[in-house]
Amino acid sequence: MILGFSTSGPYCGAALYADGDVIAGLHEELAKGQAERLMPMIEEVLADAGASYADLDAIGVGAGPGNFTGIRIAVSAARGLALGLGIPAVGVSMLEALALGHSGPALTSIAAGRDQLYLQRFAPGAARGPELVPFDAIEGWHLPDLTCIGNRAADIAARLEVADGPAPFYPASAVARIAASRWQDDPPRPAPIYLRPADAAPPRDAPPKILP
Repeated sequence: MILGFSTSGPYCGAALYADGDVIAGLHEELAKGQAERLMPMIEEVLADAGASYADLDAIGVGAGPGNFTGIRIAVSAARGLALGLGIPAVGVSMLEALALGHSGPALTSIAAGRDQLYLQRFAPGAARGPELVPFDAIEGWHLPDLTCIGNRAADIAARLEVADGPAPFYPASAVARIAASRWQDDPPRPAPIYLRPADAAPPRDAPPKILP
């Protein structure tokens, strides 16, 4: 039984995967408050499936790219739960999660602010990314029969003159499904996927001197 969750964007989601499918899940659009909502949501999903933490074999977590705070919330929760339960945790790229279940070439996108996008192209022999790309520089990502999925998919598709479509699965559901295929491969501890520096400004004051 695999628990997957993600707070990489303006949402909070959790899903429980077992026997080849998601058996319980929740997804809520949530611009803030993911830290307070995540653990209660996980417990609600477990209860809905009649399961407990002791039933889990592994955890999957959306590791980004996306909102810095949201990524840290989810990755920290996954590491803590995995350590406490003695089970593996799998970090999953949300760009990959967007493409899961889609047949054919896909270009997935996540908003990065400042008219920029995180992009990744999934196509046999023509894979590319992940990269941070200004919207005005996306022309080089074109492929015939490409489908754009994710943030600003319709805008990207219009610019590239290709199709757009929805993600086949909710984020947490995709994370759980991907983790289910990887948790037995001795995965490394989940780590945030950051494709650009955080927006935090350096302090104006000089740091204190360290005495010898």
